[in-house]
Amino acid sequence: MKQTLQLKLSQQLTLTPQLQQSIRLLQLSTLELNQELEKFLMENPLLERADVEPEPVSPPLNGASREEHAAAESEAPANDSPSGDAAEIDWFTDAPSAGPRREDGEESDYPQLAAVAPTLSEHLIGQLALTQLSARDKSLVNTLIAALDEGGYLSQSLEEIVELLPPELEVGLDELHVALHQLQSFDPTGVGARTPAECLELQLKALPPDTPERELAIGIVHDHLEALAAHDFARLKRQLHCDDDSLRRAQQLIQSLNPHPGAEYATSDTRYIVPDVIVRKVKNAWSVSLNPDAMPKLRINRMYAEILQNKSHAVGGQMSNQLQEARWLIKNVQQRFETILRVAQAIVEQQRHFFDHGEVAMRPLVLREIAETLGLHESTVSRVTTQKFMATPRGIFELKYFFGSHVATETGGACSATAIRALLKQLVHAEDGKKPLSDSKIAQILGEQGIVVARRTIAKYRESLNIPPVSLRKSL
Repeated sequence: MKQTLQLKLSQQLTLTPQLQQSIRLLQLSTLELNQELEKFLMENPLLERADVEPEPVSPPLNGASREEHAAAESEAPANDSPSGDAAEIDWFTDAPSAGPRREDGEESDYPQLAAVAPTLSEHLIGQLALTQLSARDKSLVNTLIAALDEGGYLSQSLEEIVELLPPELEVGLDELHVALHQLQSFDPTGVGARTPAECLELQLKALPPDTPERELAIGIVHDHLEALAAHDFARLKRQLHCDDDSLRRAQQLIQSLNPHPGAEYATSDTRYIVPDVIVRKVKNAWSVSLNPDAMPKLRINRMYAEILQNKSHAVGGQMSNQLQEARWLIKNVQQRFETILRVAQAIVEQQRHFFDHGEVAMRPLVLREIAETLGLHESTVSRVTTQKFMATPRGIFELKYFFGSHVATETGGACSATAIRALLKQLVHAEDGKKPLSDSKIAQILGEQGIVVARRTIAKYRESLNIPPVSLRKSL
């Protein structure tokens, strides 16, 4: 084969570092964006927050960095105070009170810090320390406490726990049963149970003996809890020889119990959502604005920028690159929020009936419609609507919430899946508990309203809303 040289012209899109940064910032959530900006602020001395007053810093010497100059200052000897007596505390004057005083002489209160809530183990060990048990018995109860899960259940059987204990302790199964009985007497009631039925039974037995239908409820949770969960009321009445009223009261008593007694002591990771945009109704029109609390205020450090202008290219080469990076970042952050605002405005315009009437008025919407309206790429709209939130009079929603599939109507139109879910919730909420609506019946009712939807689609939407099937929604 003969080798030849060919000249070929072609166009190729190259992602510049600035464009790559713009795309990355666009897909970050507000929390992730602030974390990314903190990293930039630590690495680039020419970038600073506009809403925080900078600390007074002397100009760097000979082009030295901020860190080098700070180190030089720390090594410099401290100036002597004008008077040695003035620098010391005057112990003979009236000592100040614990709290700072206001102008009226009253002590101002310090903010009260919330105490750290004890864990379930700490709560139980505290009760164990107050008992009169022997050291051996306390050790056995402590062993059972260590085996509890977050819900307060004993996750291992007593036989397994006995096998894990050192043989030289000679702990018998009877001793462990006594220790378990002691643990189950602690607060919260129901702790140390091995099954949900035992947990509920412990709570029922702790109630006063004259509690209405207490004995019937104990019999249900001890032998017929599965039948109660399946709402098989006919079987329960037949086996327990009770009427509807008694069974209803026993059911209400059982439902008032806590099947997870240790849940209130479990540690929870609370995460707060900061909306990116805010929707308000002004003069009968919906307006969208950026949330100022979510917008970081960045600027170029003026002192360093002025120093850089007076330096030669050789001396200020690194700082020039940092200045350019800071300008890029500020521009990209601004562009990010401008894009979010444009997309949010387009969504509100398309879904204005939702803001007026609620979920039942949500119209079908896809990313492509917003992209074509704004002249953006569909992938850009996808990045903008992910982990970005909108505060509205109806609540806080992710921008993705306003997009969804559609179902055809008899008139040739379309109904959004969100609207169908809202109608489904309304129908289930208004149904007769003694004769709940089946999935087929709900599909029939929607069909009478002109919304063509299959029974299996209703079942899928019902499951997504955590609505139990018809057999579990039946009541006495």
